[in-house]
Amino acid sequence: MSTLLGRLTPWIAGAAALIALPHVFTSGFALTLMSQIGLLIVFALAYNMLLGQGGMLSFGHAVYFGLAGYFTIHYLNFIYEEQVPYIPVTLIPLLGGLVGLFFGILIGYVSTRRAGTTFAMISLGFGEMVTALTLVLVAIFNGEDGIQTDRVLGEELFGITYGPNIEVYYLIAGWCLVCTLAMFLLTRTPFGRISNAVRDNPERVEFIGYSSQRIRWLAFSLSSFFAGIAGALHAVNIEHVGFEQVSVIQSGLVLFMVYIGGAATFVGPIIGATLLYFLQSTLTGVTEAWVLYLGVLFVGVIMFFPGGLAGLISMHQPIWRARARLLAPLLVPYSRFLAALIVCVLGCIGLIEMLYFRSSRLSTETELVIYGVESDPFSAGPWLIFAAAAGLGAFAIRKTYPGAVSAWNTAIADARARPLG
Repeated sequence: MSTLLGRLTPWIAGAAALIALPHVFTSGFALTLMSQIGLLIVFALAYNMLLGQGGMLSFGHAVYFGLAGYFTIHYLNFIYEEQVPYIPVTLIPLLGGLVGLFFGILIGYVSTRRAGTTFAMISLGFGEMVTALTLVLVAIFNGEDGIQTDRVLGEELFGITYGPNIEVYYLIAGWCLVCTLAMFLLTRTPFGRISNAVRDNPERVEFIGYSSQRIRWLAFSLSSFFAGIAGALHAVNIEHVGFEQVSVIQSGLVLFMVYIGGAATFVGPIIGATLLYFLQSTLTGVTEAWVLYLGVLFVGVIMFFPGGLAGLISMHQPIWRARARLLAPLLVPYSRFLAALIVCVLGCIGLIEMLYFRSSRLSTETELVIYGVESDPFSAGPWLIFAAAAGLGAFAIRKTYPGAVSAWNTAIADARARPLG
């Protein structure tokens, strides 16, 4: 009983957090932000069924996200015109999932006949082809303008209309929790295990009698199903779908989410989707260089923390499980390294912002404010200050990083030498 309760505790806590969040962050922006993060968590977890669980790198998985969104928009409009049977908005995401599943089965049958780099190139080709079709078939996709709708179809159960943003948030939160639980349980099934085996050693899987292509195909189809649910939720939330939702940009965004969060763990895509969309939403209104910052973050994680942020956290799990006192020796070296990193990052941001400002057409009409202080990018003073900060920070990073690594090695060795019990 206690084991079952321990397994259910994270899910109960997650459900409670989802219920409480809109009462803590009550603004319209916060509700929209949390809603988008919720559906992107579903999309990122669906993508990780390919990448993290099945070892398939796809550059076009937004196809199933976007096509499900288009179908959802059309279906909602057809309901208004009384051309199709009425389906409650609560169940519309399931319809989007079936659309994603349909296209996943069709495209996946062709794509999964190859693996590795060939599979990645095939997925990119399908992604570009579908993006082109959305711009060419104007009668169906309405070109660059996209399609819009109204999600309010009438009063549903308990008087819900999905007009207020908070009702849409709870719809997305509910589907997010259900889909997250379903995908987590899939990782614990024999299919989840054999999918991992295909990722690690497809030749051995073939040797024991399984078809690696069929397993990849099934994983691809299930991943497309959950991506379709996310696409339908996006359509209901934004009430608009355009070619951007099927483009390589959307595929690249979910790839960034999974890699930055950590493809090797289940919670990694959740962390990546939450962090990346929050940064994207906040940085777009602050700086023109936000895409550059996301790219630098992605490269930095891949180079120094290949396991992603979740992998970085799991590296310390044996330490705090074994002895709480083992964390104390890490505080000083970690603090030194973090301080050096912050100084270097602040200096680099200052240099980047001044470069972007000088290249802007509005640079002669507006003032540049960095960290709350007016800076003149046409004088040498700010350049010297930010360059010195970046240089000193980089030098300090080089000096403090070995100490942080040494402290971690000592703590992890101590934790493994004296396990709990």
